[in-house]
Amino acid sequence: MTTTASVVAFDQVSKAYDAVRAVDALTLTLRPGQTVALLGPNGAGKSTTLDLLLGLKKPDSGTVRLFGTSPRDAIVAGRVGAMLQSGGLMDEVTVAELVRLACDLHPKPYRPSEVLSRAGIEQIADRKVNKLSGGQAQRVRFALATAGDSDLIVLDEPTTGMDVTTRQAFWATMREQADQGRTVLFATHYLEEADAVADRVLVLHRGRLLADGTAAEIKAKAGARRISFDLAGTVDEAALRDLPFLTSLTVSGRTVRIQSTDADATVHALYGLGVYPRNLEVAGLGLEQAFVAITTAEEAKSK
Repeated sequence: MTTTASVVAFDQVSKAYDAVRAVDALTLTLRPGQTVALLGPNGAGKSTTLDLLLGLKKPDSGTVRLFGTSPRDAIVAGRVGAMLQSGGLMDEVTVAELVRLACDLHPKPYRPSEVLSRAGIEQIADRKVNKLSGGQAQRVRFALATAGDSDLIVLDEPTTGMDVTTRQAFWATMREQADQGRTVLFATHYLEEADAVADRVLVLHRGRLLADGTAAEIKAKAGARRISFDLAGTVDEAALRDLPFLTSLTVSGRTVRIQSTDADATVHALYGLGVYPRNLEVAGLGLEQAFVAITTAEEAKSK
């Protein structure tokens, strides 16, 4: 496989729709062999970023380069495979016929039987595409994205509609692709997937890159820890809200869950209230909580 210093390079890329800036001076570089998760709330600019990367939209300013050339040239050369939410599948053809067509069109095709097997769709190969369930259609889209030997695989919400077993098999296949030196970039709302699969996480918000690092680094960036415990008797929620360094508090019956930017000081103050917690646990934030903390802090700054 051909190597290059960068697979994807965004340099000060911006894209606006009327008054809405979907992508705002975005600069980032992806390297060979990385599995990269693209996260962000609705309207963060994820889909526009992928559209710019694939040459489906042109930036208002800045440059997008794939393998040192334009997105169009990289795609024509067969270096990019994509699985997008937008765009339908051809009706009234079988899955096998559609996969065979994708292989015929790719400059470096795999055998159709190999593509069907990798996507786990051999059993529905003779089924008409318009008769597929949502999860089956997603697997067919994945097959089309991997019909040839591409160096970059771009996936937009790839596991939507898949059951748990199919999702696990899908990501096992994606890990194999990355292990072979390919770069995998995927946008997802399933943050547990990003935590388990990605070796790099990008957090977008209002078109800007808020965080870029491993899942562990993103969690650390949130700067908070989780504290949970049980209390006997009535819970004085007002007193708990006065604890120092508190960023959030939820009470479910006698179970209290807190997020704090200084867990040691918060727990010390908790005992100072004359409260004696049971089953006390202190842990780092999960990726989902860190994601919420980072984006919430950004929202607060913009007000």
